[in-house]
Order: sequence, then C-alpha cells, then structure tokens
Amino acid sequence: MFGLFKAKPVLSAEDTEFQVATYQWLLRNFGGKDFYDDAKLILPTKEYFPSRVSCEDEAAAETFNIVKKFAGMEEWPCRLEKQEEDVDYRVAPALGVQGAPHTPLGTFQANENNEVVITYNPGIVGNPTQLVAMFAHELAHYLTGGCKEAPPGGWDNWEFATDIAATFLGFGLFMTNSAFIFQQFTEVGAQGWQSNKNGYLSEAEHVFALAIFLQLKGIPVETALRFIKPALKKLLKDAVRQVESTKIIEELQAVQYLPQANDESEVAS
Repeated sequence: MFGLFKAKPVLSAEDTEFQVATYQWLLRNFGGKDFYDDAKLILPTKEYFPSRVSCEDEAAAETFNIVKKFAGMEEWPCRLEKQEEDVDYRVAPALGVQGAPHTPLGTFQANENNEVVITYNPGIVGNPTQLVAMFAHELAHYLTGGCKEAPPGGWDNWEFATDIAATFLGFGLFMTNSAFIFQQFTEVGAQGWQSNKNGYLSEAEHVFALAIFLQLKGIPVETALRFIKPALKKLLKDAVRQVESTKIIEELQAVQYLPQANDESEVAS
C-alpha cells in the first residue's frame, strides 16, 4: 500500500543503465586525475566568464576559448568558424514559412589530416547559455572522437554519449538549461512563440547526468540549484535522491582509468 506513494524514477531503467554505462566509458577513457582533481562544475557567473566584448564575433571567439580552457582542451588545435545566417522564416508581418531551412547550432568536423573545425550558428550568440552548451558538446565530440572503445551501444549512440560527455567536462548546468528553450517574441507587426532544442538528450536525461556528476565530484546539490531553471529544481533534487539511493556512484568510483584505450592521434570524423 505504501508503495503507491513511492517517488517515480526520474528515468526509466533502460535510460539509467545507458547513463551509467556512458559514465563508465568516460571514466575508463578520460577519467583519472583530470576528472577527479581538475574537472569542476562551471557556473554562469562572471567568475567563469569575465570578459567584456564589443561585437558578436568577438563574443563567440572569447566564449569558445573559455569553454576550451575549462574543458582542459586549451592547447588542442582547433579552428572556429561562423556559419551562414539562417534564412528568415518571416516573409511578412505575422506570416511565416513552414519548413524554412535552418543551419545546425554547431558542427564538429575532422579531416584525414586531423585538422579540426568547429562551427557555430551566429543566431545563438545572443544566448550565452546555449552558446556555451553547443561549444561544450562539440568539444566533447573532439575529446571522444579518437577513442578506440565505442560508446555504449556503439557509435550510433555517439551523439547521446557526447551530451553526457559535455556534462562530464563540467558543463551540465548549461546543457540542462538549454536542453529546451521556449520563448515568446514580439516584433513590429508580428508576435508569437518559438522553441529550440539543444543537444540530443531530454531535460530529464540532462538533469540525471548532472546529478551523477555532482555526486561523483562531491558537489552539494545546492550549488547547482542556484543556477538551474526553476522548473527543473525539483527534478534535480529527485535525481540526486535517486542516485543516492542506489550503488551508482560506488560502481563508477570503482572504474579503472585506462588511458591507453584512447589514442589522441586519431580523431573520428
């Protein structure tokens, strides 16, 4: 009878298993001192993003460099390029075009010479949270692309594992807060609503990945609650409680770091 009031799990058993398996993969190939001693929860504050910039191009470049630094990839060679502007889907006041093409928020490319290019959509520069999340995701591609061990479920799951890898690098708040953006816009002669999805995981999956990161690093949940979207505060608390009620952290802490499983001289495209 009392089981009727038991809290509903944040994720299904299958999704939880994937998260744990992905963290095991990350810890095995990219863990060790770099994770336990150096990785930190990156916060949307001036302490982490102190720069003042004069234009959008400068803002994108400066943000990219900061994300690289906190990802521990400051010295990794990479070229940043701006994509073409999106097509304006509004052809007249209060009139839009369905199916108008949109460029992706960001891309990761690596050629046969291991030259790496990350591109960004200039339309998201005005949204720092989304910009940081996108850069973290693409840099997570760069980090994991040369791994000889496939992510859980194979390389078809790479995008999902990459979202978790971005949280593993410390950018879980940005990944979670930008997972789904729904906002109203008002312009001369037009108004409406628009939504945007960043990354491949759901909000609940991002929250759970963040909860695992907090527990692994011994970071109080209150630190994240100060900055997470209000609508997700309870979900994060539930996720932390769910992780605490299992042996997930104990299992992850037992993972042995095997750096030889990763060859930085190879980058998958």
